[in-house]
Amino acid sequence: MNESNRIQSLFTDLYHGHPWLDVTLQDTLSRITSEQAFERPIQDGNTIWEIVNHIIAWRENVLKRVQGEVLEIPSNNYIEVIKDPSDEAWQNTLAALETTQKEWLYFLNTFNEADFKKEYPANKLSYYQHIHGIIQHDAYHLGQIVLLTKLVKH
Repeated sequence: MNESNRIQSLFTDLYHGHPWLDVTLQDTLSRITSEQAFERPIQDGNTIWEIVNHIIAWRENVLKRVQGEVLEIPSNNYIEVIKDPSDEAWQNTLAALETTQKEWLYFLNTFNEADFKKEYPANKLSYYQHIHGIIQHDAYHLGQIVLLTKLVKH
């Protein structure tokens, strides 16, 4: 198995497989209603929904970086207040997350491993570090989501 395949495995496990940490994005989010996702149980904290949108935006950002695009990070760091708290909007958010999953798996399936060494000019980190970083980012925020689910109304 080459490195791209191993990384694909990590993405898959964290999203809907059997990761070492024993929770996945898909399973955790599938049990959250739009009302729960919209609820702000910690004053001045983020909602589950805001965190999911943040995950999506960062997945998209890093994917563009490792495809050669240099991007500016918005001042809000991809955290935006949810304007439409409907069930349909929540399902659209989950679908957008699924789309980023498919895009990452496709990218990794077609990635030239020699490019792992390339550096992103804005921070001088390698593509390899960026790719592992986005997996770490997903796991970090999944932990936040798991904690927030314990605080929202059931």
